[in-house]
Amino acid sequence: MQSIRIFQSLWAMELRRPDGFERSVEENVQMIADAGYDGVSAHWYDRSYVQALAPLLRERGLEVEAQSFPKSVEDIIPTLELAVEFGVHHVAVQPDVRPRKLEDAIRIIEGWRELGTQAGVSVFFETHRDRMTNDLHFTLDLLDAIPDLTLLGDISHYVVGREYTFPIDQQKHDDFHQILDHVHAFHGRVASGEQVQLPLSFAHNEAWFGQFLEWWEYGFRSWRRRAPQDATLAFTCELGPQPYAIAGPDGYDLTDRWSEALLLRDRVLKAWHQSEVGEDAAVKMINER
Repeated sequence: MQSIRIFQSLWAMELRRPDGFERSVEENVQMIADAGYDGVSAHWYDRSYVQALAPLLRERGLEVEAQSFPKSVEDIIPTLELAVEFGVHHVAVQPDVRPRKLEDAIRIIEGWRELGTQAGVSVFFETHRDRMTNDLHFTLDLLDAIPDLTLLGDISHYVVGREYTFPIDQQKHDDFHQILDHVHAFHGRVASGEQVQLPLSFAHNEAWFGQFLEWWEYGFRSWRRRAPQDATLAFTCELGPQPYAIAGPDGYDLTDRWSEALLLRDRVLKAWHQSEVGEDAAVKMINER
């Protein structure tokens, strides 16, 4: 049976408070496990860091999304080697190159895909600002050129990057649906046209929160149609620290991101369960919200 795995980002566990206090990695991992998450998203290219982190995850039964930030085709090799050695759910690539020509981007991506295939590791390419996938339309062109390209969808970057206004017009929905029809894992935060990460507990942000839930629910239904019956879909709660998080005049976050991540998880799980129903019923539920 298809199922969802909810991960929590270790980067999002950073506090970055003015007083300098930070929890240890072990404390963060224990918080994540105690809260019932299925895994973590973590940087996965420094051997000493991974060697210290992997046992903490294994002891608590947590899976991992292995994040990589390659600047060349060869740069992904350390992540793939560690992925094979320690085991991961998938590798999330933030393609840290910015070719202006489509053919150059295709060549680099095909290199990464070939190395991932050789390693036997699932490799997904994240939609992210200041990366190869920075521009929505350039990414859509990549999908036209590589129809089986596997994306990791963080659509918050396109909402703020293109300064979308609410409500969203149909052409923008169509563009997002094309992206979501190629997504194999998700990073979750809610953006507006002006801010990449809205406080989820503020009532005036509910309209944007609802819009993202509709997009994610569409993506879940799309994934269900494409994925094997025993596949697992990873959704990472990624409410990042400052400067993603908005701070008050005292330098502290305006909201409790940990509590908001739990809220995000609960509403994403509801959207996942709603995606189990048929397409017509799903549309009716969305219209009734």
